[in-house]
Amino acid sequence: MAIEVGKAAPLFTLKDQAGNKVALRDLRGKNVLVYFYPKDDTPGCTKEAEGFRDLHKAFNKSDTVILGISPDGEESHQEFVKKYKLPFSLLCDPSKKVMEKYEAYGEKMMYGKIKIGVIRSTVWVGPDGKVVKHWRKVPKAADHPQKALECITA
Repeated sequence: MAIEVGKAAPLFTLKDQAGNKVALRDLRGKNVLVYFYPKDDTPGCTKEAEGFRDLHKAFNKSDTVILGISPDGEESHQEFVKKYKLPFSLLCDPSKKVMEKYEAYGEKMMYGKIKIGVIRSTVWVGPDGKVVKHWRKVPKAADHPQKALECITA
């Protein structure tokens, strides 16, 4: 299933850093920004998470829920959230099944070589559950949260 603007976003239920189940369908009526990242507490992923943290109040004003998804487990997410004071949920996708549904896992170019791994990307799901925008590849993790906010508030 391809991620297409205007089509329903694939539904998912994953555990967050506290072990609570988070279901996309339960967030209907809100904008949901689902961002996929490779690994907790690595340079690019930390910059991106800090950007979403620093803009969190502005996203809240736009009735937007931020969800970060990586293959990391609850314990890793707990440490990442605590260390960087992240005010949003990080979801665990160790099987990478949700990432595959969202085209966030597969071939990518890394240091000039093709590798299989997590593709840093983001999907904006509107209040109706449909995809509003899909950033298929985020080139600069540090700049992405601001660009995403600008799109949502435009």
